[in-house]
Amino acid sequence: MNDRFSLKGKTALVTGGGRGLGKFISAGLAEAGADIIITSRKMKNLEAAAGEIAVKYGVKTLAVACDLAKEQEIAAMVEEAARTFPRIDILVNNSGATWGAPTLEFPLERWDQLFNINVRGVWILTQKIANRMKDQGGGTIINISSVMGFRGSEESVHPSVPYNSTKAAVNLLTMNLAVKLAPHRIRVNALALGYFHTDMTSYLDTSDFKGEYETLVGMTPMRRFGDEEDIKGAAIFLASDASAYVNGHVLVCDGGFLAK
Repeated sequence: MNDRFSLKGKTALVTGGGRGLGKFISAGLAEAGADIIITSRKMKNLEAAAGEIAVKYGVKTLAVACDLAKEQEIAAMVEEAARTFPRIDILVNNSGATWGAPTLEFPLERWDQLFNINVRGVWILTQKIANRMKDQGGGTIINISSVMGFRGSEESVHPSVPYNSTKAAVNLLTMNLAVKLAPHRIRVNALALGYFHTDMTSYLDTSDFKGEYETLVGMTPMRRFGDEEDIKGAAIFLASDASAYVNGHVLVCDGGFLAK
């Protein structure tokens, strides 16, 4: 059974891999044996994460800067990755953005920005990598979604009206691509995450949001936010042969948040 979870000999591309959830996932896949390509806009974070992962897990790593809202940069990043690694077996679409403003005043340009990054960028990269996976005989794609793709959220805790809709779009894109890409031996699944300790949720750790933080912890049956070790196992499962018959599934990893 351990062999089913092994990723030795595989190469994974993780977007947003320089920090937060992307770094957690990259470390987990590397721990299971995969070589790692990480990409995001900030090269400093990428180089630090890539170096740390290479030393700790003894795998090959590559850091490539890329703005996933720009198609030309996505294409250039994929070409650079291909020059170093002959194949990409695993794609993790982790990069995402949020931005807060009162719902009735939310600017259209920010709405478009979030959809460009959270949905359009996911599609552009997925199409490019899926074409390579098709030619190499298959692969695995994991989209990082959110429990907010299934529900609404309080203005006081999450004042970003388009975010939930972008993640709902990612959920359905996951299912649709799972059907369409299955003939090419490409599996597509998603991880819908609850609240984790990351840079994106760091504002909840401040005194100004103490009440909101306690509310969210109270809404989570496990009475805590998730940490690095909580996401590694779920990511390895979906990336590995342990989930060989899992396709088009949105796996919720949220400490029971949606169940309550």
